[in-house]
Amino acid sequence: MAAAGRGVVGPMVLGAWDAFLGQAAAVDLHRPTRLPGWRAQEVCVHLGCWADHAALADLVASARAGGAGVPPDVDATNARVTAAHRDATREEVLAALARNRAATARYLAEEPEELDTAPAVSVAGRLPLLGVVLAQSYELAVHGLDLAACGAPRPPSGVLQAGLAALADVTGAVAAREGITGGASLRTPEGGWVFAADPGGWTVRRVPAGEVAGTTVEAPADVLLEAASGRADPVAALARRRLRVHGPAGLLALAPIVHAAPGIPGGPVLQFAAQALGGVGGLLGRLRGRR
Repeated sequence: MAAAGRGVVGPMVLGAWDAFLGQAAAVDLHRPTRLPGWRAQEVCVHLGCWADHAALADLVASARAGGAGVPPDVDATNARVTAAHRDATREEVLAALARNRAATARYLAEEPEELDTAPAVSVAGRLPLLGVVLAQSYELAVHGLDLAACGAPRPPSGVLQAGLAALADVTGAVAAREGITGGASLRTPEGGWVFAADPGGWTVRRVPAGEVAGTTVEAPADVLLEAASGRADPVAALARRRLRVHGPAGLLALAPIVHAAPGIPGGPVLQFAAQALGGVGGLLGRLRGRR
């Protein structure tokens, strides 16, 4: 998606921010969410930009330094930031979210475009910076579903599709980085995204609704995102026919990337594939750090 450029990525990620800001403004931040120990307050706090936590600025600095640094400890960072701001006022939390949206808009408008394809250190390892910026769409879509579960409006379809685009892009990027040849399609009734990777690189493209071909995970967009993020059990979703897998052996070829990038979005589905099809899930490590 970094090759698609800011003209494509910018509206996707800023649209996701606008939708999430609307959700946050509509929800009671003291409501508990389905994430253990997290209220809507903690969900919103960890997505904000604070004086002691400016994730995008750190990513830009990493890209400027040629991808220097190590992947962040997301669990530790989340714990630190949410503890520091758990008593922030509603106005302060909403302002922190708005600052992060503004920081993203400034990056897209002001930073040199050559940074877009520069490697930056993320939770999934070194990825092109614009791809990491787009990955905000995945996090905003998933957390938008978290807020919807406690009373906020549901995320729009376009936001869910942007989240799936980011999911496809990051999975393809890590597969290519690890020298894996493979790919898959993430299909919804409204269409979806397909990625293909090999040691030389990866591609991502939008696909319309219609015939399913090749390795495909098929479900409504919210079900795909909830299975990918661990909110929903892929086994239960399959049993209830809310999720279908076509060409499942193709997922097994991708499963080792969970070991290479434990924080990768979509890890639960790939771990499920390894456990169900290859019996090697215990060797893949535990998915860490993804709220």
